[in-house]
Amino acid sequence: MLKYTICFIKRGKDILMLNRNTAPQMGVWNGVGGKLEAGETPEDGVIREIREETGIPLRKVEFKGIVTWNRGNGSGMYAFVAALPDDYDYATPRVTDEGILEWKALDWIIHPDNLGVAAHVKRFLPMMLNESGIYEYRCFFEADGRLVACHRVPLENVANPLPLGERS
Repeated sequence: MLKYTICFIKRGKDILMLNRNTAPQMGVWNGVGGKLEAGETPEDGVIREIREETGIPLRKVEFKGIVTWNRGNGSGMYAFVAALPDDYDYATPRVTDEGILEWKALDWIIHPDNLGVAAHVKRFLPMMLNESGIYEYRCFFEADGRLVACHRVPLENVANPLPLGERS
């Protein structure tokens, strides 16, 4: 079982992004999420993290797959997308204990000159938002942290968000 979750919260054409105060990814814009607690399902964990980090009381998120990487000891996270109504009142920028939350346009997030967004997010996020399938997004980094590739592999017949080797 993976240890982490991430969610990209949509409101209209914008995505709620977090610029983190602490490592990992300190000073980088990313989705909202965090570490799973003991006995917690990925869905319950990401909903809890969203509530803790943003105050938004989501009840439903859509599982979009997993994101894995070869950096460090290699790891991964369960990935989700959630949609808020276009008129949902959530003013930003908003400073929290975790960092700064702000609505960002997708074009800004994925712009090739934008060095402030996690490199792998720019590669997988458009597919995650615009396609209905469930995938593993395999991200490969050089030793210096530079992203060299991000491959999408379908996760067939996924009934629950668990890695391939742990499904029953």
